[in-house]
Amino acid sequence: MTEALGGGCVVHWKDLIHADPLPWLLQDEPPGAAYLTYKFLLEDEMATASAERARQAAYQDGPIGVILARMQPEGYWEEPGPGYDPKYRSTVWSLIALAQLGACLLDDERIAAACNYLVTHSLSEVGGFSASGAPGATADCLQGNLLTALLDLDYRHPRLDEAFDWMARTVTGDGIAPLGSKGTPRRYYAGKCGPNFACGANNKLPCAWGAVKVMLAFGRLPIEKRTPQIEAAIQQGVDFLLGVDPATAAYPAGWAEKPSGNWWKFGFPVFYVTDILQIVEALASLGYGKDPRLANALKMVLAKQDRQGRWALEYDYAGKTWAEFGQKKQPNQWVTLRALRAIKQVYA
Repeated sequence: MTEALGGGCVVHWKDLIHADPLPWLLQDEPPGAAYLTYKFLLEDEMATASAERARQAAYQDGPIGVILARMQPEGYWEEPGPGYDPKYRSTVWSLIALAQLGACLLDDERIAAACNYLVTHSLSEVGGFSASGAPGATADCLQGNLLTALLDLDYRHPRLDEAFDWMARTVTGDGIAPLGSKGTPRRYYAGKCGPNFACGANNKLPCAWGAVKVMLAFGRLPIEKRTPQIEAAIQQGVDFLLGVDPATAAYPAGWAEKPSGNWWKFGFPVFYVTDILQIVEALASLGYGKDPRLANALKMVLAKQDRQGRWALEYDYAGKTWAEFGQKKQPNQWVTLRALRAIKQVYA
């Protein structure tokens, strides 16, 4: 336990859990949770018959199947076009949810069609994912969320390299014209208004919610694809997120006197609202899970488990998404899987 508290003792991630939640996670209900358990916690058993049954249940009866059943044949949900609206059942949010549910385009050709549709209609000419299709309607949270989702869905496309480069440059400011510049689309706009995660929605101050999404996407990118520009952006993001104690979430709050209370409410799925668990997820994916500056956030994550090693659903989108993901304030398989995956990544 010492390492979890910032010391040097070697600890296995399972030693930090109060009890074994795996039997609970491997139950048939809710369909899909067992599949995620095999995929991310029991990878060595993925070739077993039990894992295959769990995968089939996720695609047939679980939220993956529910979401895919509502997709239009052309590859979009709800309305054609960039897919940002209506929240949270349109193309953008459906693909983000599918990725967090462990879906993969190798398992269902409809996912590949949806990814192709998104890139065709939402990725602007400069490499920014856009709520309208135009370069100006982008934001760090949208860019990071969609790049994370596409890689998690196992989607690969040449334009994603362009999108990662754009994202890195908008963090550092390299090669991006200032807000208000005319004559070039490669500039900052009212939403994505400046370097270091500045956002118009946060009163032009750096937005930590957006920063977490960006860093999560960089964490998914294979190391061999991290250019010097991307490495510089990663370092800038690490410095920003660890520039304060993440457990305090004392990041710039442009329109409020204190940080949003949602930082301390763990939820599923996770859209543009962010929680402290996702800070841990993002930084652990980049190799900073054992950084002493993250220790208090890890303590907080571990402290939220109950005596059975389960985490509760504290933030949700009930009635707004295609599927339901459990009752608030109750032990929740999806949130527990998020927490266990992050802890495993730090302490495996």
